[in-house]
Formats: sequence, structure tokens, C-alpha cells
Amino acid sequence: MTHSHVELRAGAYADSVTLLQVSRTVQGLDGVLAAQVAMATALNVEVLTEMGFEVPAEATTNDMVVALRLDSADALTAALAGVDQALRDATRRVEGPTEVAPPRTTASALRRSSGTPGHDAVALVSVPGASALVEAMDAVDAGRDVMVFSDNVPVGQEVALKRAAAERGVLVMGPDCGTAVVGGLGLGFANVVAPGPVGIVAASGTGCQQLLALLDHAGVGVGSALGVGGRDLSSEVRGASTREALRRLDEDPSIELIVVISKPPAADVASDLEEYAASLSTPVELALLGEGRPDLTAAAESVLRRLGRDVPTWPIADPPETFGRVSGGVIRGLFVGGTLKSEAQLIAGTGGGHTFVDFGDDEYTSGRAHPMIDPSLRLEHLARAAADPETGVVLLDVVLGHGAEADPAALLAPAVAAVSQPVVVAVVGTDGDPQGRARQVRALVDAGAEVHLSNAGATRRALELIGANQ
Repeated sequence: MTHSHVELRAGAYADSVTLLQVSRTVQGLDGVLAAQVAMATALNVEVLTEMGFEVPAEATTNDMVVALRLDSADALTAALAGVDQALRDATRRVEGPTEVAPPRTTASALRRSSGTPGHDAVALVSVPGASALVEAMDAVDAGRDVMVFSDNVPVGQEVALKRAAAERGVLVMGPDCGTAVVGGLGLGFANVVAPGPVGIVAASGTGCQQLLALLDHAGVGVGSALGVGGRDLSSEVRGASTREALRRLDEDPSIELIVVISKPPAADVASDLEEYAASLSTPVELALLGEGRPDLTAAAESVLRRLGRDVPTWPIADPPETFGRVSGGVIRGLFVGGTLKSEAQLIAGTGGGHTFVDFGDDEYTSGRAHPMIDPSLRLEHLARAAADPETGVVLLDVVLGHGAEADPAALLAPAVAAVSQPVVVAVVGTDGDPQGRARQVRALVDAGAEVHLSNAGATRRALELIGANQ
């Protein structure tokens, strides 16, 4: 008979990525059917409750929750010992008489690196959003470009940070900058691509990755991809980092064409951007999502034509039994990429009752890892969508690259196999990505999914399956 155990560890703390690793380690122990070790944020408590665990009402965000489901009560002692060991292993630091203690702040790291080769390198800030401004401002004050991976940063702080950066002539990538390629090095969630004539300015992480993947399939490389944060083209921030990134790429003689990618921007900011782009010597392709604007795949095709390259057929991998049209129903879009979700929603339109969720949005990532690292929340919602009689088609994205989940199909494919409705998946990645794009596609197809490289193509296929007019 199965046995559940939930305990609170007051005052204990580890970051969400560490606790994800601990949970996976413990779940692999003998006798453990399910394991979740997480901080007791409201969202994590909700997930645990949905999994059938009873979290004590007195739990606070300062508590660590250890939730175990075991095949019998006899396995509890060994499982708890496994939790303790996994926490020690995940947080252990190598110590020795010659070890130099790591810097504790961005300012001290910058001081230490000021006399070393490569001291002009980009500073990377990945701390809770409430602390990001201080760390990023240290880098800006030192005259360094900075990539702010942190999310949940107030927009007023972003404006102040980018104003200071403009005064010092440095580039702020972010906040919430998920992807960049700088000097041939991928930062954040970056795909493996060859260098080439295209430069990208991206107010979108997964939008950038979609373009990287499509261009790579067409045999076109990318010299630089400068992320600027998803709010940079908002009415508050007004393209502050986009202009600086455009200026830099315009001065790069290796760049033949610049592409600007964004979720739907503020209309007046988009107009100003078009005027600024027209003043540059390097041609600029604007891939700004919005009503009446081309999708990202159409933008990639436009880039290829401007470079004089052939537009390939974007690959589609069919399951053993090709889907027939279903009798109505709605699309349930469950995304880890915000721009991919926005693109799908724009293509599907406002009617029809379809729903599209971005599990990478700030409301879902506060106190937990991004869904490209921790898929548990989306998997819970996938099971709900499959149980909903109104669901006609499930639409998913899988985003590969450095920093993302090492083997997303390992957990997603079994969940897809349990869904009775058609499942259409956009796998955004390249052949060089560490997850093995072909391997991921094959696992999902074997589970019954139809897999596309183009997110726009996957969305249109989902609409076709439910018989929607486009």
C-alpha cells in the first residue's frame, strides 16, 4: 500500500534549480514513486496539492517542503536519508588550501577581473528579480555590458538601468533575457549554430531561438544575437537597448542583414524603430509580431530571400498513424516560450474558445525554475487538458539548446502517449544542440505526436485538425 509523507523544514533554503536536481535524484531511489522538494511558494504548494499531497497550512515561503510518495512506509527512512544526501551533494563546495573563495557580489567580481585578460567580457546577472538591479547597476557603473537573465524585475528599475547604460555607452540585455550569442558564445538558453552573416536583436528569447533554428535548417549562420528583454519595445522602455544593439551590429562588417524580433511592441515604439532602422547602413528585417504582421517563419523566409538563399521545406515528422480531422473541439496551447505562445495565439485568432498558456511567464516562475528546466507544472496541465472533453487538439513547444532540460522527451513523451487527442509539437532546435534534436523528435513521434520545426506551421496544423477556417 502506498504511503505519503510531507514535512516542512523551516529556514532551509536552496534555489529552484538545485531543488529540481534533488527531486529527480530522490525520485530515482528504490521505493520512491514520486518526490518533490521545493520551497513552499504559493505556486509550489498548489502543484503539490494537485499531486495529492497535503501541505500543512502553516507553510510559508521560508519553508522547504519535502513531499514523498512511497510504495510502502518501510521505504521512508531510506528516502529521507536520500533527500539529505542529495541536498548535501547539490550544495557541496570543493574546499582546499589553494582554493580562492568566489566573489560574493558583482562589484567584487568586477574588481577581481579588472586586471585579467578578457576583463571587458559581458557580466551575467542571474539572481532573484528583487536583487537584480543592484548587481546589474554595478556592472553598468564599471562600464560593462550586462546580460540580466533574472525575471520579475519591476519595469521602473529596467528603465533606470537602461538610462544609466545609455549614459555610459554600454548594452543591457534584459531583464528576462533568456538567449544571446555574443562573440560566438551562446548565453542563457542558446542553440548551437554556425557563425554567419545574420545579426539578431531579440526582444524575445524563444522567438530568437525559433529564428536560429529555421536559419540553421536553411544553412544560414548567425554572427551575433543580442537579447534585449521582452519589454524593451514597450511604451515604458521605448527600445533603449534595441537601439544600442542595432548600432553595434550596424558597425560590424561581418553582418550583412539584421533581424529585429519582438513580441507585439507598442505601436508608436515600433514606428520609431522603423525610422531608426531605415537610417542604418546595414539592411534591417523587422520581425515584430502583431495583428497583420508576418509570423516568425514568414520572417525567416523573407530573410533567406533577401540573402539570395533558397527557402527550404520546413520539416514535419508524422506519427505512425497520421491524424484525421477531429470533430471540433478547441486547441489547448501549453507553451514554455512566451513568443511562441503569442505567435500561436495571433495565428489562431480571438474566437473559438482556444486557450494558450505561457508557463515561462513571471506569474509561473516566481520561486521556481523556468519550464524549459522544470517541466512539472506544464505536465500537470497537460494531464488536465487531456481529461477535458472540450479539448480537440493539444499544441506544445519543446525548446532545445544549452541551459534547457537535458532530455525533455524523457518526461514529455510518456505524457503525450497518455493523451487521446491529437498532439502537435513544435520542436525548436538545431542538429548541434546537446539534447539531440533528431532523438527528441523521434521519441515524441513514437509517442504519437506530430512534430514541426516551425511553430507557425504547427499552429496552422492544429487549426486544420479541428476544422477551423484560417
